[in-house]
Amino acid sequence: MISPRRTLLTIIAYGAASIVAFAFLYPYWWMLVGAFRRTRDVLSNPLRPFPEQIDFGVFSEIARIGGVDLWVYVVNSLMITTASTLLSVAVTALGAYALVRRPDLPGFKVLRAGFLLTIMYPYMLLVIPVYVVMFKLGLLGTTAGIILFLALGPIQFFLFEQFFRAIPPSVIEAALIDGANEVTILTRIVMPMAAPVVATVTLITFLLNWSQWFPILVISRSSDTYTLPVALLSMNTELGSNFQGIMALAVLTTLPPAILFVMAQKRVMAGMAAGAVKG
Repeated sequence: MISPRRTLLTIIAYGAASIVAFAFLYPYWWMLVGAFRRTRDVLSNPLRPFPEQIDFGVFSEIARIGGVDLWVYVVNSLMITTASTLLSVAVTALGAYALVRRPDLPGFKVLRAGFLLTIMYPYMLLVIPVYVVMFKLGLLGTTAGIILFLALGPIQFFLFEQFFRAIPPSVIEAALIDGANEVTILTRIVMPMAAPVVATVTLITFLLNWSQWFPILVISRSSDTYTLPVALLSMNTELGSNFQGIMALAVLTTLPPAILFVMAQKRVMAGMAAGAVKG
């Protein structure tokens, strides 16, 4: 039988969790409501929890932003995010496996330190280096340049590295005794074992790259390569104080990753725990 004290503690815990959840969800609800409220209504009563009327006319106003159709931004977001995610997962997985298997090779320690260093510096401090490198490579203003830059994944690299270090050496040794080469070990033994981490890294990378706007703004030369977050930023000058239009585009921008995370949050947490295991 559950004691009254435990029941009370459970009620308090759920009540506190509900308050915290409401505090985090209310801004998104306010944004959703703002997409259906006129600007003068928002300014006159900003904390109103429900719209005065449901009007989808604002979505026709944002059908074209900065001389570019909205669907172009959507396609750019999907293409750039998907391509950079796949490239990031492949490169970081291969790099982490090589580092774990042969840490004595020249330059590997420097490479690892470089990944660690990128975590410490925000994108704001990398404006000039990124611009110069992309210019020298001839990738400035191209979709390929954006994809290559977003494929840089230090967090993903360390998740893979920690998981690969946790694999028992006896598993690799047994495969080597059976005559398997490194490619066979990686593709048939290691990567199937790392499937939960691969799924987690893929989801994390997709969510991170979807929300990026600063690197894209630096590398791009025209709005034809902009994504939805960059288009949202540009609306500050395109529509001025049209809060309804800004809120509507913000909903369209944040809805896909929000749904994706809610559907896959358990796998993300499980994969993060698996990738954090120390060998």
